[in-house]
Amino acid sequence: MSSSKPNQLSRTVAKLRGLPLIGQWALSFALGRVVPLVGTGGLRFEELSSSRVVVSIRNQRKVQNHIKGVHAAAMALLAETATGFCVGMNLPDDKLPLIKTLKVDYLKRSVGNMKAVAQLRPDQIQLIRTQDKGEVTVPVSITDESGQEPIQCEMVWAWVPKKRD
Repeated sequence: MSSSKPNQLSRTVAKLRGLPLIGQWALSFALGRVVPLVGTGGLRFEELSSSRVVVSIRNQRKVQNHIKGVHAAAMALLAETATGFCVGMNLPDDKLPLIKTLKVDYLKRSVGNMKAVAQLRPDQIQLIRTQDKGEVTVPVSITDESGQEPIQCEMVWAWVPKKRD
């Protein structure tokens, strides 16, 4: 089963990209409505394509821990969101994405705002678009304002048909 036409998420992103000036804000707002926790956390989508997703989070009160850094759960949300939307941009509309493994190693204290960059290889995109069900490890890099990677993550996403047999 092959899907070469853009899915609903890709079509929505393409429409919002065309909006002058407020395009990035509108995209982040709309996607925050699709996944409410993304909106609550104030995540911002800086780049969203079939092969690469860049999402950032500001170190602001609503996502801080007791030492005024980005909370551990907010860091995990950042990684999960970037990798999930990477899969979502490629998944046919009749499939359901599911996080299978969310592994986060906290290596050191973060500094300021944070950014996640998730990327898929062409062979991974092909697998997502053509296999009825499967799984893929989505590489993601999380950096803070110092340019360092305070966390390392392993995110495995699975997909299954929306309708069960």
